Amino acid sequence: MNGKVNGAMIGLGFGAEFLPIYAAHPQANIGAICRRNAAELEKTGNQFGIEKRYTDYDAVLADPEIDFVHINSPIPDHAWMTLKALDAGKHVMCTVPMATTIEDCQKIVEKVKATGLKYMMAETVVYSREYLFIKEMFTKGELGKIQHLAASHPQDMDGWPSYWEQMIPMHYATHAVSPCLGLVDGLAEYVSCFGSGTVRDDIAEKSGNKFAVESCHIKVKDSDLTAHIWRFLYDVARQYRESFDVYGTKKSFEWTLVENEPHVLHTAKKPEPEIAEKVEVPDYAHLLPAEIQKFTQPAEIHDSEHLSFIQGGGHGGSHPHLVHEFVSALKEDRDPMPNAVTSANWTCVGICAHQSALRGGEIVRLPEFTLG
Repeated sequence: MNGKVNGAMIGLGFGAEFLPIYAAHPQANIGAICRRNAAELEKTGNQFGIEKRYTDYDAVLADPEIDFVHINSPIPDHAWMTLKALDAGKHVMCTVPMATTIEDCQKIVEKVKATGLKYMMAETVVYSREYLFIKEMFTKGELGKIQHLAASHPQDMDGWPSYWEQMIPMHYATHAVSPCLGLVDGLAEYVSCFGSGTVRDDIAEKSGNKFAVESCHIKVKDSDLTAHIWRFLYDVARQYRESFDVYGTKKSFEWTLVENEPHVLHTAKKPEPEIAEKVEVPDYAHLLPAEIQKFTQPAEIHDSEHLSFIQGGGHGGSHPHLVHEFVSALKEDRDPMPNAVTSANWTCVGICAHQSALRGGEIVRLPEFTLG
């Protein structure tokens, strides 16, 4: 693509956080915004100086000046909006998850292959400073051979928009799945998952899920590794956490138990009292163009009262990394990370995990289209 790539932001709650990043990026521009609520649309358009404002998604897709859409709408909209955009010849960046059914994930993968367009699931964790810190240690050989991976995403969703009450916890599992598989550049081959406890009756009725917690083991394809992840959304007393633990032969990394406290690095063969040390994770803004480096910092968050930041701490400075990866993929005509197949694999882990939990832990294999 010559010149700047021109996008449309779909959904302006959490999505508004990305507007100043795109505006500052040297190779991108947001040329249009779209939101159902006309009053809020005008407010955001005026605030960020964006002239093209749509309440109709189809009108966005009909705009010939738009190269891509960045979808930040509610989860039930992700699949159909993605498919419509691909049909209209637009590249797609979509917040997690890709979809909530295996069928929709397959449709997206097949549509991407058929059109040659780019798709990227905007998974924040694999661009967070903590993940980049661990990835750097692993790449340098400092962790040694990876022996096990673990991740969790407990979150109390009371007070969030009501559609979350219809969500099955494992259908929103990519924050836990992605770092485990992404670190070793692996795909999930099969899963086994157990449900534990029960949610209150109204949540169980709305979601069709009775389990308070779902706990899943993932077999990594073509590897001797397994990973363990667990999720919940309601009726468990626990502070928000998106943890990622990695156990290697030389060093292991464990996420802090309490948000905003230091993480812990364990080094093998030291005297026992010296094995564990608290570490401060550095920022990785230096990997970005100078124009968007400042956006890794919480001070640049537009709406610090949004629940995704009150619970989540700004997603580990990941937002500008996501933008830069997607824009770079478009400019360089390459697959972004994660591409459609990887995004489908990460998403389908959770969908298959819930199927396994309903069957008492029975092994469920990932569908073939997610395996590369």
